[in-house]
Amino acid sequence: MVNPLKDNPLRCRTDLQTAVRALFAPLKSNFSPGGARVRLGFSGAHFDVHAAELEGFARPLWGLAPLTAGGADFDSWDLYRRGLSNGCNPKHPEYWGAPGDLDQRFVEMAAIGLSLALVPHEIWEPLEPNAQKNLVRWLMEINRHEVPDCNWLFFRVLVNLGLANVGAEHDAESMHAALDRLETFYLGDGWYSDGPNARRDYYIPMTIHYCGLLYSRLADAYDPERAKRFRERAALFAQDFIHWFDTDGANLPFGRSLSYRFALGAFWSALAFADIEALPWGVLKGLALRHLRWWSRRPIFRPDGTLSIGYSYPNLNMGEQYISPNSPYWAMKYFVSLALSESHPFWQAQEAPLPPLPQQHVLPHAGMIVGRDTKSRHVFALCSGQHMLWNRNGAEKYAKFAYSTAFAFSVPAGGYGLEQAAIDSMLALSDDGIHYRVREEPLEARIEDEILYSLWRPWTDVEVETWLKLVLPWHVRLHCLRCDRLLWSAEGGFALDRTGEARSTDVEQQTAGTGFALARYPAGFSGLRDLQDQRTGQVLRVFPNTNLLYPRTAIPTLVDRHAPGEHWLVCAVLATTDTAAVEAAWATPPRPDFTDAFNK
Repeated sequence: MVNPLKDNPLRCRTDLQTAVRALFAPLKSNFSPGGARVRLGFSGAHFDVHAAELEGFARPLWGLAPLTAGGADFDSWDLYRRGLSNGCNPKHPEYWGAPGDLDQRFVEMAAIGLSLALVPHEIWEPLEPNAQKNLVRWLMEINRHEVPDCNWLFFRVLVNLGLANVGAEHDAESMHAALDRLETFYLGDGWYSDGPNARRDYYIPMTIHYCGLLYSRLADAYDPERAKRFRERAALFAQDFIHWFDTDGANLPFGRSLSYRFALGAFWSALAFADIEALPWGVLKGLALRHLRWWSRRPIFRPDGTLSIGYSYPNLNMGEQYISPNSPYWAMKYFVSLALSESHPFWQAQEAPLPPLPQQHVLPHAGMIVGRDTKSRHVFALCSGQHMLWNRNGAEKYAKFAYSTAFAFSVPAGGYGLEQAAIDSMLALSDDGIHYRVREEPLEARIEDEILYSLWRPWTDVEVETWLKLVLPWHVRLHCLRCDRLLWSAEGGFALDRTGEARSTDVEQQTAGTGFALARYPAGFSGLRDLQDQRTGQVLRVFPNTNLLYPRTAIPTLVDRHAPGEHWLVCAVLATTDTAAVEAAWATPPRPDFTDAFNK
């Protein structure tokens, strides 16, 4: 496997400039003869192949435009000029196609809009007049069609900003209507929702704040009040978002679109681009660079050096229905700070570690309580459950009880049975002992007295109330199950990497019995205890390629069977990479007071 980031220390501006060029280099041979399309594979997305190949053309611009705006060399702008001329030409065989309502092409237009704003001397001024007219006509379609009522509205903003910057036709009224609508998504304390819904995921920092920060710099002269609001909100958000990162740069895997890799940390670079010292410059620089270095050590590339679909390794199983082979190149959004000069305080600062952070931090807008186990370098979030059923594997990406930087989460392999369901950090219920249902859409969710509560119904006649409490290094789960039928239950702990296992030593690596299940491997320890000693423990060797971080995992699990009626289930869950200190903790599980719940 070719890793374009191998041997790059990724510690300074020059290193990141080298990284952008290295990430682009494997793409060049995959451009079409007319330069307008890139094809990296043959897996599909829900949109047409022309839009997918446009992704491959446009998404590298998120990094290439800042690279050149900051004064660095890039020797393939002629390729992009040729692609723009042909892709926007309805008479050319590589024409990208006329956009319609809710069209994927609108997403890719945003990178072209940003490039018009940052490097018009490379992608606008050298174009022939007819090519300029075609480009404007094609881009203006974003103002004439419906876009999804979410972060996509910012793509309309960036397109119009870019067109205005080159003195071309644009639609200021449409742009400001989009901005006004985006501001209605603001929740307070720096948080937005991604549209009129409950989604609070990486699209908040990666797109809404990110594009707001671009706007705050590019439009500050003529929209200063809005630009100021965007800056202030982003600075507030940074105080919470820092809790999603571990000391080594790993981010909390949660939600959709995780194939975008280091775009998940692009917010830190966007703060610098907008000249906002939301945290000390050295801390911001450390957050940004450690994050990229963490990704650079993962096998995330195909054999030819292009980015793969997946998270920590190539894995189609975890991708969404809108992820094409070219989609991961949204990762290039990370490099926006390269538009800054070498003299900027962000680049001049000495990289600093994370500041001291509390072991427990409540994020009410996200419905999370973040725990930080500093001994084992483990950050995890307890979640009350967000709703995202339209997304592939939405329940697994939004509604598990816990999400972890060190152990990640798993998605099902399909089929039936617990080994394929891969139910880490979930309570799964079955009415036939084969097919299992989990929390998907909470009917109620709230945080009270640092306890997460949710009410959910896997069937209309089955109701579950769940309480989650952080008791570091553990967390405790309490469920009240009410059912009118016989049910089987299985509750999983964290999925543990079983790399380095040996069949002959499985007995030592996996232990289970009445009221407990645990697994030990070189990667760490994962276990859970039934605090009432009611359920039976198992360690499941789940199907491969279900976990985001590791291809092969084991999940400690508690199982039981429940007659019709009301049942109370309570367990304590422990996982750590610090196996040397785990024995004492495992021997003394917490027994928190859930009196109010029991007395309901």
